[in-house]
Amino acid sequence: MSADPWGLTTADPPARALPGPGPSGVPRLPRATVAAVGRVRPERRDTWMAVGGLVLCFGSFAGLGWAVRAGTQFGFDRALLLALRNPADLSDPIGPRWLEEVARDITALGSHTILVAITLAVIGGLLLDGRRRLALLTGFAIGSGMAASALLKLGFERPRPDLVPHAVEVYTASFPSGHALLSALCWLTLAGLVARAQEHRRLRIYVVTLAAVVTALVGMSRIYLGVHWPSDVLAGWCMGVGWSLLWSLIARRLQRRGAVERVRDLP
Repeated sequence: MSADPWGLTTADPPARALPGPGPSGVPRLPRATVAAVGRVRPERRDTWMAVGGLVLCFGSFAGLGWAVRAGTQFGFDRALLLALRNPADLSDPIGPRWLEEVARDITALGSHTILVAITLAVIGGLLLDGRRRLALLTGFAIGSGMAASALLKLGFERPRPDLVPHAVEVYTASFPSGHALLSALCWLTLAGLVARAQEHRRLRIYVVTLAAVVTALVGMSRIYLGVHWPSDVLAGWCMGVGWSLLWSLIARRLQRRGAVERVRDLP
């Protein structure tokens, strides 16, 4: 994990000394000094971008949460749910029958069962690689997010949509969407670990983009299946991305202090 939240920035090359004086006869600075100066701005930029994203995500969630607690009815909630149903039969989502089955398969990618299994598999790999503190931090980041999701649902106690029949069984409150929150948190956090293990930037971008697409599809599947208001999903995305950014910043600080292992060191 780093201040560049999901490992998209190319690593700096190793520092080397520059031999001999410069063209004007003035001794050259060691490359290590030049590299350190050159790293200051990009690193600060990445940190401030992460902080800005975190504030935006948590601020958006707070705004949505305040509106929900105040009993605000969002017009787009009702409009979007109805737009995804057959007007002649609200129990029938639009599209062919197989699309409903696909939506159920996709929504499972944000379930506790799948996400816990994937997280444990990644933690196991980190432990086998000797990165015990990074494994502990990863588990705590995702575990705390799951706890936060459960507590937020208990705190808001927003009823599930009753506008259309549910296409899958649900057992908890509606706000925020746990599937949207946890898929954003888990898939983006784990994608960041995988991305920073890749040497080529295009592979890092590919991994993070894939995680973002999965996160988006999971959230949209919850709306399509009629088990969440769109504002529930939007709030879940905001909290999940913000939580991932928060723990990326925490990890970066701990790595600077040597308290947590880095994912990799490029040659």
